[in-house]
Amino acid sequence: MELIIGALLIIIACVIIWRASDGYEAASEYLGRNLHDGVRGATINAIGSSIPELFTTFFGLILLKNSENFAFGIGTTAGSAIFNGMIIPAIVIFAVIGYGLAKEVTVSRKVILRDGLSLIFANFCLIYLIKGDTLYWWHGFMLMAIYVGYVILLLTTMSSGDGETEEEDEEEDEEEEYNTPVWKALLMLDLENVFLSKDKPINTGRAWALLLTAMFFIGAACILLVRACEISAEGLGIAKYFIAVILASAATSVPDTILSYRDAIAGQYDDAVANALGSNIFDVCFALGLPLFIFTVMYGPIQMAPETIENVTELRVLLLYLTIIAFFIYIIKRGMGKVKAVLLLLIYIIFTIYIFAKGYEFEWALKIGEWLRSIV
Repeated sequence: MELIIGALLIIIACVIIWRASDGYEAASEYLGRNLHDGVRGATINAIGSSIPELFTTFFGLILLKNSENFAFGIGTTAGSAIFNGMIIPAIVIFAVIGYGLAKEVTVSRKVILRDGLSLIFANFCLIYLIKGDTLYWWHGFMLMAIYVGYVILLLTTMSSGDGETEEEDEEEDEEEEYNTPVWKALLMLDLENVFLSKDKPINTGRAWALLLTAMFFIGAACILLVRACEISAEGLGIAKYFIAVILASAATSVPDTILSYRDAIAGQYDDAVANALGSNIFDVCFALGLPLFIFTVMYGPIQMAPETIENVTELRVLLLYLTIIAFFIYIIKRGMGKVKAVLLLLIYIIFTIYIFAKGYEFEWALKIGEWLRSIV
C-alpha cells in the first residue's frame, strides 16, 4: 500500500513540476533572449530547471532539521546529474531524428568543452571538499563559489553577436492561446494564461513574476516529492537514500528534460545540451552548497554516520567516472546520432541496476562499492 501511495504522490509531483515548467520556460526564453553560445541554456534554463533539486535538499535538510537528509540531497542531486548527462541527451537525439529535423544532433565544440570540463572540475571539487565525516559552513561556501566562477566564465567567453529576437513572431503565434479564464488557468497551472494576455504581453516585469511563481509551484511539488520518496522507501523496504538516487532524481529532472527537448525541437541544440550540463554544475555546486551553508550556519557542523559516508563516497566517485565517460561520448566525433543515444541509455540502465542492487545489498554490488570507496 505504501508503494502505491508513494508512486501516486511522485506522479502528482511530476505533473505539477511539468506544468509549472511551461511557465518557467516562457519567462526564461524572454529574459535570456539576448544570450547565445548556449549561455541561456547553461544559466537561466539550467538554474530554473534545477530548482527542484535545490528545494528537495533545502526542505529535507533545513525545514525538517535532519542532518541525515543531506545524504538524501546528495542522492537526489547526484542522481539527477547522471540522469541529465545520460537520459536528456539521448531524448534530444531521438526527438530530433524522430521528427526528421536532422540525422544527428550537432553541438558546438565550444559548448561541450566549456561545460563538460567545468562539470568534471566541479565533480573533482565535490570529492575533495566532502571527504570527511564532518561538514562545515565553508564547505557549502566553497561549492557556491565554484558555481559563481562558472557563471563568470560563461559570460566572459560568450562571443559578441545579436541575441535571438523572435519575440514578435512568437507573440503573434501565442496571442490566441491567452484566452483561458484566470481561475481555470490557475487550476490547470497554466501560468502563462494567468500572467499574460492580449492586453498584457510579456515584458521584463511580467516575465520575472511568471518565473518566480513557477519556481514557487515547483518548490511546493518538491515538498510532496520528499514525502513520497519516504513512503516509497518504506514500501520497497529500502533506504530512502537509494530512492532519492533513482526516483527523486528522475522526478526533479522533469524541467531539465522538458526545456532541453523543446530547445532541440526548435533547433537550438547548443542550449539543449548546455541546459543538461549547466544543470549538473548547478546541482553539484549550488543545490548542495546553499542548503549545506545555511544549515551549518544555523545549527552547526553536520556529522555524517559511517553508512552515510560510504554511500555518499561511492556515489560521488561514480558520478565523476560517468561524467568523464559521457564527456568523451559527446566530444568524440562532433555529431551525436542513434549509436551515442543508445550507449548513453545503456549506461544509465546499468547505473540504475547497480543502485538498486546496492540498496538490497547484493554481494557483487557491495564489492563494486568497496572498490569505489578505495579510490578516494
